[in-house]
Amino acid sequence: MAYTNKIISNAKTGQVIRFIQTADDTGGELLEMEATFRARSQEPAEHYHPHQVEEFQVLSGRLAVRIAGRVQIFRMGDRFHIPRNAVHSMWNPTDQPTVVNWRVSPAMDTEYLLETTTGLANDGKTDASGIPSVLQLSLLIKRFSRVFRLTKPGPAVQKVLFSLLTPVALLFGYKATYSKYLD
Repeated sequence: MAYTNKIISNAKTGQVIRFIQTADDTGGELLEMEATFRARSQEPAEHYHPHQVEEFQVLSGRLAVRIAGRVQIFRMGDRFHIPRNAVHSMWNPTDQPTVVNWRVSPAMDTEYLLETTTGLANDGKTDASGIPSVLQLSLLIKRFSRVFRLTKPGPAVQKVLFSLLTPVALLFGYKATYSKYLD
């Protein structure tokens, strides 16, 4: 479970997150974090948040952000807003780390998604870019669909594919969340 000043570090992506305010702290209204993107981080899969907005402020470095297909570079002091349902991805294209203040509202269970995916990466249960196996992904996508959705494959394909894979994933012992990552 996330708590103020808890730090999680993803061994695969190099992202480090420090929780500033959690869902518990704010009555579910806000999740606030400080995130560090390692130098030359990879662009992650484009995604969107159907019920949440995100606010960012670049504290140091530069951050490349793709919003609706257009890439912008934000610098120290810049602020930007990502509305709900806006397709986006972000990464650090520079040779120095980038640090951002990251606010998600409402918080919902985003912290559990971040803790789970970081734990999986650190336990070697993802590929080099931090993406879990398709069986694990099917459970994550279903469990966290209110806070995170991939753009590819399309929603109909995801629904059918992941619905078919869910029982197989459970049969093989996969879970949507693991208590050891949430402690």
